[in-house]
Amino acid sequence: MKKIFVILTFASILYACGDGESKSESKTEEAVEATTEGTAANANPDYDPKRGEGKFTAETVKIGTTIDATMATEGEKIQSVKCSACHKLTDEKLVGPGWAGVTTRRNPEWIMNFITNPDPMIDKDPVVQASLELCLVRMPNQSLTDDDARHLLEFMRKNDGVK
Repeated sequence: MKKIFVILTFASILYACGDGESKSESKTEEAVEATTEGTAANANPDYDPKRGEGKFTAETVKIGTTIDATMATEGEKIQSVKCSACHKLTDEKLVGPGWAGVTTRRNPEWIMNFITNPDPMIDKDPVVQASLELCLVRMPNQSLTDDDARHLLEFMRKNDGVK
C-alpha cells in the first residue's frame, strides 16, 4: 500500500511539471523573466536579481574563456548524484527546469548563489518564484560546498556548449 502511495505521489509530481510542453513553457518562463526582472529591484530593494542572494559576486566567481575539463568532470559526477533526479540536461522539465542554456540566461554568481543558497532566493527572486509556480516543487538545499557549486557551474557551461 505504501509503495502505491509513493508511486502515485511521484506520478502526480511528474504530471504537474512534465507535461511535454517544454518549448511553450520555456517561452512562458522567458515572458515571466522579462516582466519580473524589471520589477525585482522595486519589490526587494536590497536584492540584486543579477547576483542573487549569497556570498558569490562577479569578483569572487572567476571563469575562464574555455572549459576547465577537470572541474567539468567533477561537476558531472555531482550532477549525476544530486541533480539528475530533478533536472534534465536539455530544455525539457523533469521535476525542475531543464539546464540547457542556463549559463546564457544567468550570471555565474547567480547560479552559484542559487545552488548553494536556494531558500532565500526562492523567497526573494521573482524569476525563481515564477518557476516555482510552474513546477510546484521547491528546490531542496543539497548542502553543496563552494567547490561543488563551482564544478557544477563548469559542467553547466560545458553542457551549454562552451569549448
